[in-house]
Amino acid sequence: MKKTIDAIVEGGKATAGPPLGPALGPMGINAGQVVAKINEMTKPFGGMKVPVKVVVNTDDKSFEVHVGSPPTSELVKKEAGIEKGAGTAEAPAGNITFDGLVRIAKGKSSVSLGKSINDIAKEVAGTCKSLGVTIDGKDARAVIREIDGGKHDSLLK
Repeated sequence: MKKTIDAIVEGGKATAGPPLGPALGPMGINAGQVVAKINEMTKPFGGMKVPVKVVVNTDDKSFEVHVGSPPTSELVKKEAGIEKGAGTAEAPAGNITFDGLVRIAKGKSSVSLGKSINDIAKEVAGTCKSLGVTIDGKDARAVIREIDGGKHDSLLK
């Protein structure tokens, strides 16, 4: 029988404490092995919250770890070098480059509902807006209008 444990962990810093340890213990699974595997797989996302799914086969005590994509807000904050968002128009929380926006959009392309890289870039810009992060020093809404107007088509390929 398979059981699934969903958790959100900090990249490379999962522990055998809650929520993983208490969920794995009753299944007879070595929490240390699971945590080591999670940390190995999430190390590239250090400092970011990452969704993780652990699928345990309770019959043979085997497990699989599936790592999801970090939330867009975490990627934007990492790109901007900030710990939290919510700046104001007069004092933005941070700034990312348009190249950084494109990099995040391409990284989210496999999990986004956007039909094109332009749509995904606008989604990321929307997240920037809600976090109070500017893009090349401009308000995110202005960048969304530029994307709609075709100004960045050559960069969004």
